[in-house]
Amino acid sequence: MPTALWITNIEVTDAESYAKYAKLAGPALAKFGGIFLVRGGKHVQLEGRDRARNVVARFPSLQHAVDAYNSPDYQAALEFAKNAAIRDLVVVEEVEPTA
Repeated sequence: MPTALWITNIEVTDAESYAKYAKLAGPALAKFGGIFLVRGGKHVQLEGRDRARNVVARFPSLQHAVDAYNSPDYQAALEFAKNAAIRDLVVVEEVEPTA
């Protein structure tokens, strides 16, 4: 079963509320095997919209990521982000690396 990446591009508009989201979201995603690969940090925008914050988490499967998003714990966390950020979120299956 291929792993999946949860990729979020974020422009935070209310840092205080978004911090509450971030505090709750991490443990909620971890319950479904989510581990963070990127949480902010340096980036170079080559195409499309530039958002100051980028987050990438890996999950054991696409279904794990979707289940994490739909879980009561994550939905409770998401309430703090809804009016505190402009976000795009996509979950994609990873492919086996090729040489």
